[in-house]
Amino acid sequence: MTSNITKVLHTGISVRDMDESVAWYEKNLGFSPVSDDYAPPLKARIVFLRRDDLDYELELFQYDDPKPIPSERLIPNSDLQTIGTKHVAFLVDNMEELKKGFLENGVEIVHEVHMGTDSVMFIHDCNGVLIEFIQK
Repeated sequence: MTSNITKVLHTGISVRDMDESVAWYEKNLGFSPVSDDYAPPLKARIVFLRRDDLDYELELFQYDDPKPIPSERLIPNSDLQTIGTKHVAFLVDNMEELKKGFLENGVEIVHEVHMGTDSVMFIHDCNGVLIEFIQK
């Protein structure tokens, strides 16, 4: 085990439409853009979004020729069976308030479950990417 890893920096997410995605993450999760660049070797636009209160960033990629999400990645339980990175999860202090805001904004709620005393909710972002929220 190594002791020189000091914190989690960011999560990378590929998106269909960068401008739509930046607006979605600002409106629904409170992230703000901190950089916007084009990486010619990748043929992709890359935008970093930040939440200072979480000390956390999302890195969004919009490739010139994106590939759609496979259908099995759209459903939490099916996605978990597929090897690879699954989703980002956020701890929340009021799931009902969060859900109400999502519903008002037309966010697709994919799955809700209670696991012991924890409330768990999965949503899709505007690209179909799964995001998890947990209230302990």
